[in-house]
This record gives sequence, C-alpha cells and structure tokens, in this order.
Amino acid sequence: MNIPNDPVMLLSYINTQLRDFYPNLKDLCSSLTIDEQSLCSKLESIDYRYDETTNQFI
Repeated sequence: MNIPNDPVMLLSYINTQLRDFYPNLKDLCSSLTIDEQSLCSKLESIDYRYDETTNQFI
C-alpha cells in the first residue's frame, strides 16, 4: 500500500481510514502493513498523537 509521505497528508489519510474503516490503530496498521511505531513517530513530528477514545490522531 502506498500511503502519503508528507506528514500533513498522511494525517488526513490515516484519520479518514480510521473513521471509515478501522476500529483502532492496530487494525489499520495490520491491514495496511504499516509499522505502527513509525507511523506514530511521523505524526508526532507534527504534534499529533493517537487518541484511543476518539480513534484518531489529535
């Protein structure tokens, strides 16, 4: 799966996927074969962190 490399575009893509298709980050990463820690690190670089309660990066 080719996901956006730009952190802002990645944020939008991941949050949309979480909202529309996945109940949690672990399922999304597993399904899309994405390293969860790498994804979180990339989004932390623009000050976004995963919130389990809302199932999105905020």
